[in-house]
Amino acid sequence: MKIEDFVGLLGADFYAGVPDSQLKALCAFLLDKYGLDPARHVIAANEGNAAALAAGYHLATGKTPVVYLQNSGLGNIVNPAASLLNGKVYGIPCLFLVGWRGEPGVHDEPQHIFQGEITLNLLETLDIPYFILDKTTTEEQVKAKLSEYRALFARGKQAAFVVRKGALEYTGKTAYGNSHPMSREEAIGYILAAAGDNPVVSTTGKASREVFELREARGQGHGHDFLTVGSMGHSSSIALGIAAQKPGRRVWCLDGDGAALMHLGAMAIIGANKPANLIHIVLNNQAHESVGGMPTVAGQVDLCAIARACGYPSAVSADSPGGLDDALAAARNGNQLAFIEVKCALGARADLGRPTATPQENKVAFMTNLEG
Repeated sequence: MKIEDFVGLLGADFYAGVPDSQLKALCAFLLDKYGLDPARHVIAANEGNAAALAAGYHLATGKTPVVYLQNSGLGNIVNPAASLLNGKVYGIPCLFLVGWRGEPGVHDEPQHIFQGEITLNLLETLDIPYFILDKTTTEEQVKAKLSEYRALFARGKQAAFVVRKGALEYTGKTAYGNSHPMSREEAIGYILAAAGDNPVVSTTGKASREVFELREARGQGHGHDFLTVGSMGHSSSIALGIAAQKPGRRVWCLDGDGAALMHLGAMAIIGANKPANLIHIVLNNQAHESVGGMPTVAGQVDLCAIARACGYPSAVSADSPGGLDDALAAARNGNQLAFIEVKCALGARADLGRPTATPQENKVAFMTNLEG
């Protein structure tokens, strides 16, 4: 179904969410139609944030908002859905558009498999009726379902469309980019060289794929790296947990801007504890690149100032190979918690592959290396 037709049927005038590859057509259309107008469309830090924004919209207007997300974000939705929106609390109507990754019987990456299996059960547990949208869904079916849903919304309930791959189409050519000259893969190459034999924890998405391929190209093996293939926003907390238990090892965390923003409170915990053996690096390309390139607010946020305010004793930004090398050397040679923001260009190699080792194999190799 064309996204223009689908959005027209919804008749909503407020959207908030976290971008998803299954919903790329929706995300691109909303950016082209509304941009990032907080009164109409917000790309939220995380899915719970989006649900709370939607609640505020309803309280101010009496209308029903739309929240979009990948099904992996349902975990962040559970709390506001159960303790804010639900009819036993405030009874705030909301329509969820959920991209269905890891659908049973459809090949997908390991981090999506279990989430895909429990997606419909989670919605049922949250008392959120759903309708599955696919390539064969007609406008008449959507109209009929929306008629049912509007009766629910009038009673302060929520409902969802679960969107299969390819269900929504958009022919618009939305361009994403920034002005930074250094690619993320180039930056990761410098970082891995500086890290040497120290353990590295890398964030979900293309950054971890690039770490894996760089190790392959250099014939270095993969025991030094924990590739956080899912659980977006939690790599820095994983790194803190390792650093606290291995004070004799220098731990390097490769974070992303969207991931860091998603659970920004992790930086407060890291800064308060000040592990002297942790180097926290945020690869900032101002985008949710792994799901299509939609923007984050990281281009408008001073991440180094946030790190310093959270208690990091050292926080610097780099946007060139020379500046990055200087920052990495200072962090490696220092004996204190360090934060480095690396401003990167948006984009990755067209032939970028995926890790050939399973997550379990990665875990065992990483733990064995840590023990050694």
